[in-house]
Parts: sequence; C-alpha cells; structure tokens
Amino acid sequence: MPTIKIDGREIPFESGDTIIRAAHRAGIDIPHYCWHPGLSVAANCRMCLVEVLPPPGRPAMSLDILRWDAAKQDYVPAAKPKLQPACQMACASGMEVLSDNSDHVSEARSAVQELLLLNHPVDCPICDQAGECRLQDYWLEHQRKGKRMRQEPVHKPKAVTFGPTIVYDAERCIVCTRCIRVCNELARDPVLSVRERGNLGEITVSPGRELDHNYTLMTEHVCPVGALTSRDFRFKARVWFLRSARTVCQGCATGCNAYLDYDPRNNTPYRHRPRENMAVNTYWMCDEGMLSYRHAVEGRLLTALVGNDDASLDDALAAAKEQLAGHGDDPSKVAIVLSAQHSNEDNFALYHLATTYLGATDFFVSGKPLGEGDDILISEDKNPNTRGAVQIAAATPPRPVAELLQGIASGHYAYVVALGSDLEVDAGEAQRAFSRLKGVVTIAAHEGPLAKAARVALPACSWAEAEGTYVNGKGLAQRSERALLPHGDARPAWELIGRLGRALGYETGWKTLAELRRAMPPGAALGGAAGAAAPAAALGAAPAVADGARVEPKKTEATA
Repeated sequence: MPTIKIDGREIPFESGDTIIRAAHRAGIDIPHYCWHPGLSVAANCRMCLVEVLPPPGRPAMSLDILRWDAAKQDYVPAAKPKLQPACQMACASGMEVLSDNSDHVSEARSAVQELLLLNHPVDCPICDQAGECRLQDYWLEHQRKGKRMRQEPVHKPKAVTFGPTIVYDAERCIVCTRCIRVCNELARDPVLSVRERGNLGEITVSPGRELDHNYTLMTEHVCPVGALTSRDFRFKARVWFLRSARTVCQGCATGCNAYLDYDPRNNTPYRHRPRENMAVNTYWMCDEGMLSYRHAVEGRLLTALVGNDDASLDDALAAAKEQLAGHGDDPSKVAIVLSAQHSNEDNFALYHLATTYLGATDFFVSGKPLGEGDDILISEDKNPNTRGAVQIAAATPPRPVAELLQGIASGHYAYVVALGSDLEVDAGEAQRAFSRLKGVVTIAAHEGPLAKAARVALPACSWAEAEGTYVNGKGLAQRSERALLPHGDARPAWELIGRLGRALGYETGWKTLAELRRAMPPGAALGGAAGAAAPAAALGAAPAVADGARVEPKKTEATA
C-alpha cells in the first residue's frame, strides 16, 4: 500500500484519499471544521491547512508577502510556502506533509481561529455547545490569545426556528456548510442554503419551507460550533455531567449504532447520537431513532400488575403460578409469545423455559406493526430484534400473533406466556381473545395492549437498563450496553422469566446474565465490546462485521 509522511510518521493511504482522510484513519488529528468523513469536501474553513514539502529537486511553491518587522517598525518583503487544505489535497505516494511541525501552519491556524472568532459571541457559559465546541478546543490548541479587532462585531439573527426540531443562531455560525451538505447528500432534501458573503454570511431555509425531513437532528448534530441546536436537547443538560453508553437504536430493524448520553446523578437519558459503524449506519441516524431514547423511560410498566392492580413482585409471581396452574396437564394448550422488541437474552430465556420445562411447542412473535421506511436508514420493520427472536426459535418457527388469536378462538389454547407489550394486531380484538383464556402472564417493559390484556404482568427493564444482543434486519448481531439503573420494580426480563420458572417449580438454572449467555447457542449473545457485531452463522444469518467504535462523553471526532 502506498504511504505518505505526516510530521515524519509514515501512514498508508488508499486510492482517492485526501491527506485528512488518510490522517483520520491513522488516528492523526488535523484540525477542521467543514470537513466530515461522510460528506463531500467544501474546503471553506481553511483550518486544516498543512505544508506539503516539494518533491526532491523541486523548488517549493511560495507566496510573496509583507511581514511586520518589529526592529524596523515597518513591513518588509518576505516569502512563505503556499499552504494546502488537507481536506482537498489528494495523497500521492512519497508525499511529505508538515502539520504540527510547521511554524507556517501554526501561524495560519492561529490566524484562521482569530478570523472565525472576530464576530463570534463569547457566550460559552450559556451556549448549548459548551464542552464539545470546536471553537473552544481549537482556540486552546492553536491560538490562546485575544482578538485584535476593537470594533463592534457583526450582529445577526438569533434563535431562528428552522423547523419543528431545530433552532438556528446565525451569530455563532461559521458557515462551514456541513448542515447544507447533510440535507443535500444524506436526506436528499436541499432545503438549506447560504445567504450573503463574508462576515454577513448565514444559513437560510428555502422560502416556503421548513427544515422538516427525516434527518433534521443529524443536520444539527454535525454542526461543530453550536449554531444549530436541537429543540429537544438545548438547555437541558451540560455535557460534562453526562456519561455515554454504547447502545443499539431501538427504532427499527436497521440497528443503528448509537451513544446514549445520560446523567448518572438523576438516572435520566438526554439524547441519542450516532456511533460510527460502516457496516450498519456509517455516521448517521434518523430523527425517529435519535428521539427514541425517550422510550427508555416513557410509557413504562414500573410495578407488577395482578388484574390491573399494583402488586409486589413476589405476589405477582404467586399470582402467575395460580394463573398457569394446570398448564402441565396438556402442554399443547400453552402458547408462547416471543418479542421482536426484546433482546436475544430475554427471548432465549423464555424459549428455554417453554421448551425445557413447560413442554410448549407453539411459538409466536409480537412487535410493533410495520411503518414507513426509506432507502437511507429507516426500515419498515419498527422492531430492533425481529430476526433475533425468529432465529432463537428456529427449531419451532414462530408465527404471527394473528394466528394465535385464531387458535384461541378455536379453543386450541388455554394459557399464554408472553414477552413484550406491543402487538401488531388490533388491541381490542387481542384483549377479547385473551379474556377467554385460563391464564395470561406477560413480562413487559412498557405499557401496551399485551400488558393490558395480561392477568399478571411483570415489570421488565427497558433496553437502556439491561445489556442485550439484537440482530438487525441484515443479520448482524450487536450488543447494547446498559446505561440506566432500573426504574421502579423493573428487573431484566430474563431474570423475571427465571424467577417465574422457579415459582412454577422448575430449576431454571440461570441467575446471572453470564450464566444465561453460557446456555445460549454460539453467536446468539455477544460477550465482547459493546456494539460489536458477531459472526451470526449459528443464528443462520449472514457473516457480521466488527465495529471499531469507542466511548466518549461527547460528540465524536468523526460525527461532531
């Protein structure tokens, strides 16, 4: 593989690479604002200027300038090398680049910083970007001095509503145009553009339009300086108080890799943001996925229910035992409902209880009904683990819940043990059908039609409160980390299923997640780095690709 040298370090590059892309891949940081690895090159911020040394025997390209001579107290003729934007300059074999080891580059970066901050308000204490702002970071790294301009800065519109999710502050904007390129290239909706030039430039929305496509929060997320802010997150938290967990988005079957940022002091999630995985979501997430973090704590089933009345876990387990009394007389009367909303671990625990102890042979899968998708990231399947749940029960292929209702209507089933709360069928019809049964027990994290129809409901942890493995629509098994402590009486669903089995008199062996995972088929649970995709051959899925993401408490280098 051909190589270039950056500050004396030799790094490889691929055909078509620019200097900054090759450096980024090698872990070398070249400061930048407008460049983003997932977008086209704009080369308008000039923060990534580097010095490219001439080939051996060739003179360096230089510019004639006037430089201030303090001794003479006058400007004198001088020359400096012509610097190049690393985001635009293509790599060539044997190229030698000076980034941090060039006084000319250091001087240029300091000057760019001073220019960008001439009219920028120094409102860091109230700015929503404080703590993860490139202007702050690069001022410390490349400038560390005040601006020389004494005139009143240019004032521009503030708190402009761009649409239902985004607010724009033109005074903070450095017109890097990342937001415009996200709209054009990712969302394919060219709704943003630049108005005016120079220090009068600002971002505008097309006349008669709002910023309202499915990737508006991604448009805000790439803003490096806090000009665009999310109406959902702004002024709710300071990022230095937040911690991050590597999770898998629960919005649909795409399984986008994400960071869930939460405040451990109040056990509250504040935002979802994309985590780079080139095999799944590259650098992006959709609005629905980025806002799905709310589902970790909203609409929850926080206490056990017996006949829709609150109960302790012990009382609910005793009631479940009564509900399922007689199930052993005829195991064919027992129907098991797996959940496309729950992890492989939860589904395997229920499948193991059903096949090993209850003797059940009929399995069904519940989940959210299909919705709208697109050809970018959004899947029509609004469940994160449909494929995983189906693969767990591959030996006894699960069927749609609609067939369960038909079986109940024909008198084939007397008992249902279910996981999850969502149903893709009519809730009223399901409730009427379940009311004919002798016993209905569900383990659910959220309120919903299935939890409402159950005679006994046990409160399970949400996806953010328990580790779990999810298989996306392409067959990649990915692990999601726990972020929050369980709310209310919630416990991991696999733990509740184990306790239910013991309440029924069975020696369900798993009492810890590690014990459960050891009992699972190879590939169905991941024990490595969170978010890493595992070979899913054991699940009958396509080979998976590993993910090299890392945890950071704020916006990542690649996506911020």
